[in-house]
Amino acid sequence: MTANLRSVAGSVAFITGAASGMGRATAEVFAAEGAHVALTDVAAESVREVADDLVHRGFSAEAWTLDVSDGAAIETVVAAAAQRFSGLDMVINNAGISAFSPIDSESYELVWTRALGILLTAQQRIIRAALPYLRKSAHPRIVNIASTEALGATSRDSPYAAAKAGVTGLTRALAVELGPEGITVNCICPGPILTGMTEAIPAGDKETFARRRTALRRYGRPDEVAQMTLSLCLPAASYITGATIPVDGGLMARNA
Repeated sequence: MTANLRSVAGSVAFITGAASGMGRATAEVFAAEGAHVALTDVAAESVREVADDLVHRGFSAEAWTLDVSDGAAIETVVAAAAQRFSGLDMVINNAGISAFSPIDSESYELVWTRALGILLTAQQRIIRAALPYLRKSAHPRIVNIASTEALGATSRDSPYAAAKAGVTGLTRALAVELGPEGITVNCICPGPILTGMTEAIPAGDKETFARRRTALRRYGRPDEVAQMTLSLCLPAASYITGATIPVDGGLMARNA
């Protein structure tokens, strides 16, 4: 890797939520660039299918079942992945859920607790479990996936928005704390992306929203987010840390 600062070939990427959407796209992009990819997801069969497909295509991949709300499971799986690939160089915290609820709903507390557990607490637990291995890496990278909901908000999404805003704060704080060790920590905030979480939105509604709200007048593709993740993980990205980067088609830039 030292011979090519724009290559992740031979490095090890630990990716959560890798069974579909942005996580799967990230796995495919990193594998195609020559990285060993350790894939995790709560959807056991689906994540194994992703890994099997990558291996069939000649790439280096292995899958583990992981519910990121389970702290003990995080420690076990991170250690297993590091053992399998003789270390970890990059952590991509991508696992996510939708978490919408009106503030006065009877189920609000449950939604709130689940949102913070999966979207925020899990990220710091995975980072903590991976730190001993990242500290041995020549180019250690952490990329946390948040959302443009951390920068703005939609009605009835306060559990989700609060958790995602927490991710941006976690990113900044850890960038400062881990910077002296050369570990970079950055955050990506995807906007409207064509994933399973947006699948239920009617196509016409997507088109209207994108035309009215984004500069590019369209929803993004999962691979477009994955490419930014890759860029932040390159050895060449050694002076980028603590950044929160929207990948949103100009959603946050547009006033009207």
